[in-house]
Amino acid sequence: MSRIGRKPIALPQGVEVQIDGNTVRVKGPKGQLEREFHRDMRIRLDEEGRLVVERPSDEKLHRSLHGLTRTLLANMVEGVTKGFAKNLELVGVGYRATKQGNKLVLSVGYSHPVEIVPPPGLEIEVPAPNKIVVKGMDKEKVGALAAVIRSVREPEPYKGKGIKYENEQIRRKAGKAGGKGKK
Repeated sequence: MSRIGRKPIALPQGVEVQIDGNTVRVKGPKGQLEREFHRDMRIRLDEEGRLVVERPSDEKLHRSLHGLTRTLLANMVEGVTKGFAKNLELVGVGYRATKQGNKLVLSVGYSHPVEIVPPPGLEIEVPAPNKIVVKGMDKEKVGALAAVIRSVREPEPYKGKGIKYENEQIRRKAGKAGGKGKK
């Protein structure tokens, strides 16, 4: 049985959960999230006020959905209480980020600045010209926006220039060996 799927999800103070068939609404201090889950997964509140996910059988599909459903629910609960953040860094001479109103403006070596407008529910902060923080309640959307920002100029393996995640290790390559054997 799934070790992750078995764990009940404790609901912090101020978090309300509504279960309507396979649709779950989680409401907390930061806002409200709603998600529809697979129809075979059973989600219920136990006597102690914790969320429990149960699967109908030991089929491979049900086993794989069990842990996934529990993790998605736990992320919803954490999102409405604490929220999620992804940190990005700009590496390179002249690479910088600024915020104009709601949109992020990136100067990363192209002939034009790149503008990114965050979708509703997400916010972008620029604490320093070479740092970007993406914040929001939905972990999936935060990660997707961070990936879009990173894809504007992915880090290259020779000098390491580009936009990278805060703790990302860039595998470096050696440059050219330089004119040996040429005539």
